[in-house]
Amino acid sequence: MTSNDQLADLLEEFADLLDATGVEYKPRAYRRAAENVRAYPESVADLAARDDEDALDDIEGVGEAIASKLIEYVETGEIAELDELRAELPVDMAGLTSVEGVGPKTVGKLYEALGITTLDELEAAAEAGEIQEVKGFGAKTEQNILDNVDFARQAGERELLGDAYPQGQRVREYLQSVDGVVECELAGSLRRWRATIGDVDVLVASDAPEDVVDAFTNWDDADVHIEAGTSKASVRSDGVRVDLRVVVPEEFGSALQYFTGSKDHNVALRNRALDRDLKMNEYGVFDVSSEAEPASGRPTESGSGDDQRAGERIAGDTEESMYDALDLPWIPPELREDRGEIEAAENGDLPDLLGLADVRGDLHTHTVWSDGNDSVADMVAGAAAFGHEYVAITDHATGPGMVGGVGVSDDELLDQLEEVRDVAAEVEIEVFTGVEANVDAEGGISVRDEVLEELDLVVASPHVALDGDGTERLVTAAKHPEVNVIGHPTGRYLNRRPGLDVDVERLASVAADHGTALEVNANPARLDLGDEAIRAAIDAGATIAIDTDAHRPANFELLRYGVHTARRGWAEPSDVLNTWSTADVRGFIS
Repeated sequence: MTSNDQLADLLEEFADLLDATGVEYKPRAYRRAAENVRAYPESVADLAARDDEDALDDIEGVGEAIASKLIEYVETGEIAELDELRAELPVDMAGLTSVEGVGPKTVGKLYEALGITTLDELEAAAEAGEIQEVKGFGAKTEQNILDNVDFARQAGERELLGDAYPQGQRVREYLQSVDGVVECELAGSLRRWRATIGDVDVLVASDAPEDVVDAFTNWDDADVHIEAGTSKASVRSDGVRVDLRVVVPEEFGSALQYFTGSKDHNVALRNRALDRDLKMNEYGVFDVSSEAEPASGRPTESGSGDDQRAGERIAGDTEESMYDALDLPWIPPELREDRGEIEAAENGDLPDLLGLADVRGDLHTHTVWSDGNDSVADMVAGAAAFGHEYVAITDHATGPGMVGGVGVSDDELLDQLEEVRDVAAEVEIEVFTGVEANVDAEGGISVRDEVLEELDLVVASPHVALDGDGTERLVTAAKHPEVNVIGHPTGRYLNRRPGLDVDVERLASVAADHGTALEVNANPARLDLGDEAIRAAIDAGATIAIDTDAHRPANFELLRYGVHTARRGWAEPSDVLNTWSTADVRGFIS
């Protein structure tokens, strides 16, 4: 069955190709439709299968023309007009646009001038000095491409957490329904909630491994079968590699610990085991002080496994038992990076990590006043339906980095202020007036002070000049008396640009002194601040705010990515501004 993500990807490709070939207006319509298809709570393919364009009427932005294309794809597996665009512009659009500063229009111009179709060809042309000779380009643009090609190539090898997690959930739900499956969990870097992952690892406990492998390789969402054995298999689904491993139920706990990783964490645990005359591996913890007989002779795919099971097995039925055997409490997966978590566990100093339920509001959201998709009233209603106690409306201001009329002018902000207050008067949820102002290259704020003074909350974010050292500009912004939150501080865009270099300890120290919070932007394309920066910020005394940067009500669901990123940064509830009560938040921002 074609997923909503697959259909959205097709519409986004359509938009990019239209953009690259110089078509006006349509690309924006296709991108908006793609966003709404991706976020739609029901299967769009099921609706399209009715062969009735009216069945898609409820999806905002999907008009007759786009609906007909979705129906065409569901019925035939292709879209004729999209195939024509691909033939007209036969380029690796995703690969080329993964280079910072290279958008669809640039791809179109470089194809027309130089015939560039791939990342390798782009790099070769830049190295040969050919790009700066193309009209509208120059030496600086060419050097920027060269500087960012390697990053784009490396980034292309990993998937965003926000793309991989839904895929992992789908395969897990499917496998849990298969006969003979006793337990099923995600593992690897996905269970540790890393910002990017290499593949989706899924672990199953079963006494019928071949049946589970057979069911897995026949999963409807598996587009490509990579390999299959008696107890493990790999497929590709929606472009993401999914690896399955099946173990016997009594070894599920040890396997889950082992395959969650990370490698450095596991090595440190194994060394701790050796210090205690123990052996720790995917089959359990074994007492090898006197060579006992193997606890199990079950064969494994790579061999008998008996040498790994030598000794008396003292743990492994559960993951908790693996840590208990080493005189440690269970360590949350997000912390397993060998960054001091084992020492903290030994000393009883593991953090009391925050959870999703601890977050009580969202302090960074957008509406149709700027580049959001819904009204103020709809965003407030969405926040209330999500369970929030408060929400801030923070549309983009005009200023550096805002193009295409996206930003709201100072005078328009004052007009919006009245609308937000009118909506607030009709609802039980607390609604803060606000803005996402732009931080220029010197740290200046793009909204007049007298306007900022009228608002409850000001998020100040960098949107331009997102390379080099950004510490001083952010420090300057954090000191501004009206700024309450520094939004997505580094400006990074995962797999697209690394963002600013920031001395987080210095920024956090200044932010703490001036009552300014540092944001963890939960959009999975950002996750900014990242985990290590969060820990450094907390250690330096700063308060963090976990916001979704929501542009539609469905985006409130992105909160989980920000929470787990903050957990990777050892954040406790008290460290996070929007776990506080409404009164305490108002006190912080006043």
